[in-house]
Amino acid sequence: MTNGREWRQTRRFCGRGTGADRFSQALRGIAVDGAGTVYAVGDAAVRVFTAEGVLLRRWPTSLPGHAVAVSGDGRVWVGQSGQVEIYDAGGSLTESWRLPELGLVTAIAHRDGDVFLADAGVRWIRHLDGEGRLLNNIGDRHRKGGFHIPNGVVDFALDAQGTLHVANPGMHRVERYRPNGELLGHFGRFDGRDPQGFPGCCNPTNVALDGAGRVIVTEKAGPRVKMYDPAGTLLGVVADEGFEPEARNMDVQVDAEGRIYVADTVSLSIVVFAPAERGVA
Repeated sequence: MTNGREWRQTRRFCGRGTGADRFSQALRGIAVDGAGTVYAVGDAAVRVFTAEGVLLRRWPTSLPGHAVAVSGDGRVWVGQSGQVEIYDAGGSLTESWRLPELGLVTAIAHRDGDVFLADAGVRWIRHLDGEGRLLNNIGDRHRKGGFHIPNGVVDFALDAQGTLHVANPGMHRVERYRPNGELLGHFGRFDGRDPQGFPGCCNPTNVALDGAGRVIVTEKAGPRVKMYDPAGTLLGVVADEGFEPEARNMDVQVDAEGRIYVADTVSLSIVVFAPAERGVA
């Protein structure tokens, strides 16, 4: 089992401020593409960074972004309230999706031409085809009417087999679904002492997957990052310090090298962790 000492914070970039590479009001979503380029949304703008945290470019969005993703063709998708804006790699707007009754989009993923949008308004995940037509909803058959999200965010990650891993913080667990909405299973329990479980009213808040299928989650109150194996056994605490105490809904992503990127929503920084044996990456 790993622990916090076996992971090292290798860098921190962005942060609160007025510079081109800073956020003045909000940092809500991050994404990392296959080349290790980092995309971040906040302050009604997209900022694009190298893996080392050097700003490459930025462009405005029509509304504040709450989620960002990069599809296989290199387009950048920004989830907003009631719509999704789609940009080319250079930041030119190519398309906008405004779907009937779409709420706040807080996570986006792609697979085999299909698109998955986390809709915090209805507390479901919407499964769409490549033209934006609804195929089905995921989570709408939950006994609570949707995912239980006191934090106001639906977050999920999509694995190589097409299974969705969804954070359901009000039920203290991570749930797994087929794209057709079938529940495959879940792991997690309430526990304020044992880190295998999830503490507080509503954890985990956010979820990501690495290349080996390990599940990385973030928590609030206090903020920390943990890693589980695909079956839901705790592998260790990646970090339980280095974040602002009031940070919550910390988006998390993993790059191809296994580095973990976490959005501190109070300091407005992206914090990067790597296994200690690799040294500073």
